[in-house]
Amino acid sequence: MAEMAKAAVLVAPGKFEIKEFPIPEISDDEMIIEVEGCGVCGTDGHEYKRDPFGICPTVLGHEGSGKIIKMGKNITKDFSGKPVKVGDSIVTCVIPCGECNACKNTPARTNLCEKCGVYGLFPDDDIHLNGYYATHMVIRKGSTFFNVSDMTLDQKMLVEPAAVAIHAVERAKTTGLLRFDTSVLVQGTGPIGLMVIAVLRTLGIENIIAVDGNDNRLEIAKTFGVSKTFNFTKYPSFDAMLAEIKEYTLGLGAEFVFQCTGVAQAGANAWKMVRRGGGLCELGFFMDGGPCSINHHFDICNKEITAVGSWVYSPQDYPNAFSFLKRAKGIGLPVEGLVTHHFPLSQITDALETNVNMLGIKVAVVNDEAK
Repeated sequence: MAEMAKAAVLVAPGKFEIKEFPIPEISDDEMIIEVEGCGVCGTDGHEYKRDPFGICPTVLGHEGSGKIIKMGKNITKDFSGKPVKVGDSIVTCVIPCGECNACKNTPARTNLCEKCGVYGLFPDDDIHLNGYYATHMVIRKGSTFFNVSDMTLDQKMLVEPAAVAIHAVERAKTTGLLRFDTSVLVQGTGPIGLMVIAVLRTLGIENIIAVDGNDNRLEIAKTFGVSKTFNFTKYPSFDAMLAEIKEYTLGLGAEFVFQCTGVAQAGANAWKMVRRGGGLCELGFFMDGGPCSINHHFDICNKEITAVGSWVYSPQDYPNAFSFLKRAKGIGLPVEGLVTHHFPLSQITDALETNVNMLGIKVAVVNDEAK
């Protein structure tokens, strides 16, 4: 095993430094993995641009996978009970604290843990190897992880965003409004919105509308089987586009809307696209996007909307994500094609710039030194 690891440390907004750190000794409840690759998340892009979480210096990257090269004797199985050994590939989920109200009283909703840890979103400490933008990473005690040795690298890097979409759709299903014939509108066709579309398709929902301002992303949405697309930049106003959406939906609006952008005005507009008696799932704001204005009478009360929020995912969503990725491939959805760019760790800045400038769909950073 190598004695030193390389990591791309975000030392300040817009500035990475490739640093070397010793690979530490581990306890009986920890592991060392050699990173295989990691997708670039929109959250990474926000952190790269302006450090909104105040965690610089930090090693980012949370959509990754790695091969176990050293493991403590107390580790024998992953979170689902599947055996693990040195040489297996794993993906990680959240690190619940185990002490807060959510952990103690709603163990299936540890996404609501008050002190939930996520690799790639830790401030630097004496371990250093806390994110997937590195050659190696330390897997801490209490981590939830899964054996994914039977997946391709691109599939592994899509597990985390797939889990976000799975969790959102499961939340939406609690409204009782998703059926085979439900007309669904997905606002925002970035990686998460496209994943939501794919999940809906695997559930047999066919009548899906996509709204975005990027023609390239809307074209990709068509390959995922959406029925109709609307590019809001092609209309003089939102109301003009809304009129066409209502015309397409027999004058009513969509029965269910998934709001997948992080833009405050888009969040406000989403309510207006829902028909009376319909529903909405808000999953776009994983960080503060600012306030937006809605009309409580016309947007919620008068239409009797059923709304749910969706916050990241729980470990229980990961097995569903694995099954979804296999099912999507089985019915011909080009999910793996969402990974449009692969950059080596040495080109981490190029990877983040590609992401923040929306020049790809899912940008990935791969460890070209991995064996």
